[in-house]
Amino acid sequence: MAFMEKKSPGKVLLDDTVPLSCVIEASQNLQSHTEYIIRVQRGVSAENSWQIIRRYSDFDVLNASLQISGLSLPLPPKKLIGNMDPEFIAERQEGLQNYLNFITTQHMLSNCELVKKFLDPTNYSSNYTEIALQQVSMFFRSEPNWEVVEPLKEIGWRLRKRHFLIKSKDRPKERQVLSWADFGPDMFLPDKDLQSAMKLLPSWSHPYIYPVTFATASDSSALVIRMYNEKGTLRDYICKAKPKDPFVKKYCSPKKIQGLDLQQIKTFGRQILEVLKFLHEKRIPYGHLHPSNVMLDGETCKLLDLENSLLGLPSYYRAYYTQSRKINTTEAIDVYSFGHLLYEITYGRPPDSVPVDSFPSAPSSEIVSVLQSILSAEAWKTSMPTIAQLLETPLFSDVVLLNAEKPQFKIPTKLKEALKTAKECMENKLNEEQKAIHRHKRLTRAQSHHGSEEEKKRRKTLARKKSKQSVTENEADISTKSSNSNNINSGSGASSPLTSPSSPTPPTTG
Repeated sequence: MAFMEKKSPGKVLLDDTVPLSCVIEASQNLQSHTEYIIRVQRGVSAENSWQIIRRYSDFDVLNASLQISGLSLPLPPKKLIGNMDPEFIAERQEGLQNYLNFITTQHMLSNCELVKKFLDPTNYSSNYTEIALQQVSMFFRSEPNWEVVEPLKEIGWRLRKRHFLIKSKDRPKERQVLSWADFGPDMFLPDKDLQSAMKLLPSWSHPYIYPVTFATASDSSALVIRMYNEKGTLRDYICKAKPKDPFVKKYCSPKKIQGLDLQQIKTFGRQILEVLKFLHEKRIPYGHLHPSNVMLDGETCKLLDLENSLLGLPSYYRAYYTQSRKINTTEAIDVYSFGHLLYEITYGRPPDSVPVDSFPSAPSSEIVSVLQSILSAEAWKTSMPTIAQLLETPLFSDVVLLNAEKPQFKIPTKLKEALKTAKECMENKLNEEQKAIHRHKRLTRAQSHHGSEEEKKRRKTLARKKSKQSVTENEADISTKSSNSNNINSGSGASSPLTSPSSPTPPTTG
């Protein structure tokens, strides 16, 4: 169904998960205000950088918009008098740099559309909700049985994915969710195979996969329809959040958080591992596991957004696992993401940083053991456990699953081969990205070590030693030459001039 506009030739598919970093390079005074010149860089390549100019008032507007997060944001305070003083400007610049560091390293904020538009207005100038509405309206022209009830503004973290609450005219009281998304940078399925997979998506069923009622794709984007669940996702349950609220408001700093009890952790974990095992056996890449992509249906966990990997969308945790070259397969990505999920359902919040140095006490030591095997520094240096190995751990091996529903996943042979090739392409691209990040880290460490005070002292000490050694060697050389000269003089007579075989004999005079 060609209901969406065609993508323009040569369109660049930007990876929105690649981190942005910022440095305020300078400031300049313009009559009544000060402008700050900021260098923004995407990823590790210094070539992929640009300058933006922002006033303090621009920061203030951004900060006001980000208050919805509930976080304590470190924006320097306003000052009406003396705000052009050089010392104050230098102090404010340092404070604004700290503010930028905070919003670009806080995982949820760094992926927020407000932050992206502030730092990269060129690539994020579009109104994605308006674009999505246009595409959805075109779909409704060909499918007049549906109508939009309301947009679900920013309930997800993706900039290029929008959600709408819709209803069918046949069942006006029944609510469903339509999700629209642009293709992502990891889109490796050929068009015909993608169309085939999207048509099959509603027919696929599994006790731990949330069903799709309709799915279709054009040559640039896709939409999927599912039943609306008023109770929300696993993360909504943990954070006691309202499912319709914006992502940043729900999850950045929830007022109430609650980890699950031991039996829930064991049961939900086993259900999720079983469906991941099933998908990998079917050679269907997932890579999008996190608590907001797990729907709670009573006491059953069901995965959402199987279409994400088909559409080439980057993973929620991509900025994390690209830092470790040991997380280099689609299965390793799912295992790593499961570690994050297990941490969050145990403690009620995501880890502060990864790798995790130490784990708080948990309802069972078996939980900590599994977390250590995935999120510890040692795990990052060695390798991730497999899904099969996680299922055999004491935490999950004794869980009895009572659901008798049989999976229905018919996949044509041609599509299987296309999915296998797409999976290999995704892994190859990931490996190349990890190599580039690893090279950058080594270079940065070398430069940092070379410029450190300790290294400067070491080089000075070494230079002094070499200088002393050189002086000593020169003195020894002079002493040796002097000794040799004395020996020669004593052997040939004091009055005889020194000659060499190649030198002519001095003439005698009468």
